[in-house]
Amino acid sequence: MSTPRILIVGGGYVGLYTAHRLQKLARRGKVSITVIDPHARMTYQPFLPEAAAGSIEPRHVVVALHKVLHRCEILTGCVTHIDHASRQVTLRPTSGPARKVGYDVLVVAAGSIVRTLPVPGLADHAIGLKSLPEAIYLRDHVLSQLDVASTTEDEHVRRKALTFAFVGGGYAGVETIAELEDMARYALRYYPRLKPELMRWVLVEANDHILPEIGPEMGEYTRKQLERRGFDLRLGRRVVSIAKGLVQLDDGDAFEAGTIVWTAGVRPNPVVERSDLPLDERKRVMCDEMMRVKDLPGVWAAGDIANVPDLSTPGASCSPSAQHAVRQSARLAKNIAAVQRGKEPKAYKHSYAGSVASLGLHKGAAKVYGVKLKGMPAWLMHRLYHVSRMPTTARKLQVVIDWSVALLFRREVVSLGDMENPRKQFREAAREELPHPTIDVTEAPPTRKRAPAKKVTVGKKAPAKKVTARR
Repeated sequence: MSTPRILIVGGGYVGLYTAHRLQKLARRGKVSITVIDPHARMTYQPFLPEAAAGSIEPRHVVVALHKVLHRCEILTGCVTHIDHASRQVTLRPTSGPARKVGYDVLVVAAGSIVRTLPVPGLADHAIGLKSLPEAIYLRDHVLSQLDVASTTEDEHVRRKALTFAFVGGGYAGVETIAELEDMARYALRYYPRLKPELMRWVLVEANDHILPEIGPEMGEYTRKQLERRGFDLRLGRRVVSIAKGLVQLDDGDAFEAGTIVWTAGVRPNPVVERSDLPLDERKRVMCDEMMRVKDLPGVWAAGDIANVPDLSTPGASCSPSAQHAVRQSARLAKNIAAVQRGKEPKAYKHSYAGSVASLGLHKGAAKVYGVKLKGMPAWLMHRLYHVSRMPTTARKLQVVIDWSVALLFRREVVSLGDMENPRKQFREAAREELPHPTIDVTEAPPTRKRAPAKKVTVGKKAPAKKVTARR
């Protein structure tokens, strides 16, 4: 009898921890585990705002799958199609032709991608914050905008460079704008020509409140704190266009911004739309309370891509948050292991622990087990909670060391703006070394013969023609 193959699509938090806990079965030779991910790394997304602000070394918010999942097969590439009828997925590797990968048990943990809208100019002028490269680019871009504003003599260019627009008032939008403003304000001490009053930080949110996850009271506290720091909050407003870097709102107001960050929610990874799995109206995989895909034996799903019933709130489903991903991965691995041993899986049920949000260095808002925290205590709770959820002990220690070093030596404010196009300087140097085009006379193409030119003598008058008069 062949060893059952468990195929996990996605190497995020759910995929990593599910595979990590199932490695005990793989060690005993009872199953084989294959994980497919485009980058072969797990990114702890709640730490991306701090990585963008320079509080954490960017490499310390990611975990290499090859290092942690040493008993699993790691395939680097994208799953383009899921065909459960034949129990195969189509894998498009980073290099080479696509191929089929079979499975006995499938775990769909592909997560989510940024949710965009048909806004003119969005693809050309905005950036999201769902990946580590985006966080690194955003940090360098904000610092490079300070360089532009400090160097130029054009007031229009300076005003645009110092205007930073963020769309979306959830965790990602609020934490990122707060962290980056804190970093930029600190960096201005090295720019004598610039003052904090010249910077403009705009947050646009379609709802009339921000951070709904922490409740209306703490959300209102956060709003007041941001406005006290000089943020321009546009609540109940929508962006209708950002063509040519001009942010236009639905109330008719418009302003230019050198930095536009789009954090207006997420949507399930579209790979499930190219599958035969049952989906709800939001394109999430329909699951029961055990995280089994409905009516499809041997298929499981969890995280942002799954519609898992929230048993603590009848009639609701689990929200796409890091808190649910952390807890679902633990229960999912236990359920899969139980089924492999011939036992019954258990339902996923959680008790609401609370929510925490960072608002910059030493500032935060939190609601933990009904207790409301503000300022420094909330900021410490935010860091304590998320570092406890960071995979591997090594990464936990490295993050704590980063925080300790930042307290002693403050932030680094150097921009590595050329990282967006690292080969630019090399290509320009290579072009300069190319030989200039020359003409090889021995192999010159045949030319059409021309009539010989008339000889012209310079400085002498041509002899006058003899004119004979007729009589």
